[in-house]
Amino acid sequence: MSQTPQGADWVIVGGGLCGLTAARYLRHGWQLFEAGSRPGGVARSVARQGHIFDQTGHWLHLRDRGMKRLVGGLLGDELVAVGRRSGIYSHGVHTRYPFQANLYGLPPAVVFECLQTFLDRKPPHRPGRRVRTFEDFILEHFGEGIARHFMIPYNARLWGVHPRDMTDAWCRRFVPLPSRDEVLAGAVGANLTEMGYNVRFLYPRQGGIERLPASLAEGLAGDRVHCNAPVERVDHLGHRVRVGGEWIGYRALVSTVPLPELCKMLAAPPKPVVRAAERLRWTSVRYLNVALSHRPPKDFHWIYVPQAKYPAYRVGVFSNASPGNAPARGASLYVELASRAHKRLDRQLGQVVPLLVESGAMRRPDDLKFATSECIDYAYVVFDRHYHRARRTLHSFFADHDIYPRGRYGSWDYGSMEDAMCEGREVAKLLRKRYKRTPDESSTS
Repeated sequence: MSQTPQGADWVIVGGGLCGLTAARYLRHGWQLFEAGSRPGGVARSVARQGHIFDQTGHWLHLRDRGMKRLVGGLLGDELVAVGRRSGIYSHGVHTRYPFQANLYGLPPAVVFECLQTFLDRKPPHRPGRRVRTFEDFILEHFGEGIARHFMIPYNARLWGVHPRDMTDAWCRRFVPLPSRDEVLAGAVGANLTEMGYNVRFLYPRQGGIERLPASLAEGLAGDRVHCNAPVERVDHLGHRVRVGGEWIGYRALVSTVPLPELCKMLAAPPKPVVRAAERLRWTSVRYLNVALSHRPPKDFHWIYVPQAKYPAYRVGVFSNASPGNAPARGASLYVELASRAHKRLDRQLGQVVPLLVESGAMRRPDDLKFATSECIDYAYVVFDRHYHRARRTLHSFFADHDIYPRGRYGSWDYGSMEDAMCEGREVAKLLRKRYKRTPDESSTS
């Protein structure tokens, strides 16, 4: 950490994509504090023996014109456009993504059940229920067969809770809704179009996804980015934060750390804030980074695995997206585990390796070079029935005290890397407009 500043117009807590983008658009007057040894948040990469691993799949999708210009200017030819190759592995076969529009290849009895219940589906009748659940959304749009064979088991494994315990507030942008004709065409192998928001993605040629936050940080003043500098306390009444035992004043604070962690930092949180924070739910993800000595037989970027008999719900191959992520003839994989319990690495591999071989992610067991067991503590925000009220209470409180939680975990939402960067840009514009300087104010930049 560089010399501690005495004060700043804007303090940014967290050096992930949102915080770094906010700093770029604020231009001056800011100080950024990152608890880790380098910026990047969960968009960091690790290298070992020539293999590069991201913190599970981080594939960049850009829709916003401004973000396209920013990222293009930062990385240019370092980014490669990749056509998605993803699918589902279930019932011993590979089918195309999304499941609901590509039933062809599944056992005939499964296809029949999925088609019949899709065509006969009706909106679920839930007497007395005021909140529309994710399970309701699934049954209404897809029917019981698609729900039973993919949508419910896969999402229960991904989120760590059953879809009936979640609302549908998050899913419309991310869950493809094929038409009747598209479902029928997909059942006979005649659906040739790709669906979903991630049909194409961008990825760096070298260095993994961390090239993105690294490029954002490269254009920032080094004496304002403080790493190994966790914020210990936030005094919302005194407009100051404590870092390394010293208090630093601010006019406004942007927090990109998980919302429950920000609440824990408060020096004297009021009871409604404490109660709202206690209602926030999230799930962690345990995963393996797997290095192979040979390329996989299959060339997919990732596959979804819905069946409970398998230990993982998603398997991805970094080196199929970018050969620079592995040595020549080798491969770098990630395996997201359905169980959130801590297990010994050898036990995890004993369960995972058979799946990798069976699904074509690995030729044979002795291709394994090494593996590491990893965890993302805050991975997915759970959209349960308390979500909206608790989030609204907290965001209202923080806004009243010039604190702006932003980014996927600060805002407490479900979004992409681009969404986090857009939030950083927009909060910077908001601060510059809302906290305009008067002529007699001196610069703190």
